[in-house]
Amino acid sequence: QVQVMESGGGSVQSGGSLRLSCAASISVNRIYAMGWYRGNRRDLVARAISGGATNYSHSVKGRFTIARDNAENTVSLQMNNLKPEDTAVYYCNVEVTTGPADGYWGQGTQVTVSA
Repeated sequence: QVQVMESGGGSVQSGGSLRLSCAASISVNRIYAMGWYRGNRRDLVARAISGGATNYSHSVKGRFTIARDNAENTVSLQMNNLKPEDTAVYYCNVEVTTGPADGYWGQGTQVTVSA
């Protein structure tokens, strides 16, 4: 059973910073990408592909930074200059070369930004 474990999150005032971390119990050879999504629709926030490429949603570009440690199967999301509209449950996702089409998901961690 693959486990995806998130940590971080919490409450902060507008303009503040938070850092999310995620670790996956899966062989690095099976990972294609790791990323962060948010909300009920699980909208993309940021994603890092094994080859090094990253992509961000337009709303967070320049404020959030995703970083992967390929050797450790971990990914982090540094969130700066947070805004109230960033409030959501954030989910870590691990895309794999063999396995479920939508990969594996963490349980989610709440981020709340107050005005």
